[in-house]
Amino acid sequence: MIFKKGHIYHIYNQGNNRRKIFFNRENYLFFLKKIRLHILSYADIIAYCLMPNHFHLMVKVKDEGVITGGATLSRAPSSSKPDPLNKAIGILLASYTRAINKQENRSGSLFRKRTKAECLTETNGVEPSFFNTNSGARINIQFPEQQYPAICFNYIHQNPVNAGLTKKAIDWEFSSARDYAGVREGTLVNKKIILEYIDVNIIEEFGEARVRASL
Repeated sequence: MIFKKGHIYHIYNQGNNRRKIFFNRENYLFFLKKIRLHILSYADIIAYCLMPNHFHLMVKVKDEGVITGGATLSRAPSSSKPDPLNKAIGILLASYTRAINKQENRSGSLFRKRTKAECLTETNGVEPSFFNTNSGARINIQFPEQQYPAICFNYIHQNPVNAGLTKKAIDWEFSSARDYAGVREGTLVNKKIILEYIDVNIIEEFGEARVRASL
């Protein structure tokens, strides 16, 4: 994936063979610290959700996150110099893997080889497979540049609910749902960005007024 400044991306990966990547509460918190350390210099975090065997990030790329030409997002960079954001994601996953391997007395890859990133604000070529929900497909939209980000925002926060881990999105500690609901004053996410992409009834559970009230 080639990152472009000013665009919003959905970045996600999961454990090899869908195995766990988080084994206790401290692991989740450690990963969030790694996101703050390695990613925030290159992208604003709009939303996130850490699940037992995978993670989702929704980010808006800063000028510092790209270089002319870009590079493919993978663990094995091409001959081109990788974008700073690409490199930061690789460092994040590699350093977390080392810590977990030491904790669990294991070796080898923790994550799948390729981290995926899909642009939500430049919709040519987007494959919105992750917009399907338990209530049916959610891809019949009129203004994709505005509505893809909002639908992805909902999808990320509803992950724990759809997986049967919680009844409400705000009950899951390791996502940004609580920040948007105003029940936690976290500083990892930039809550103002999503307001540019809200349309009527698109933001589930939190509601536009509730998101605004939490700012």
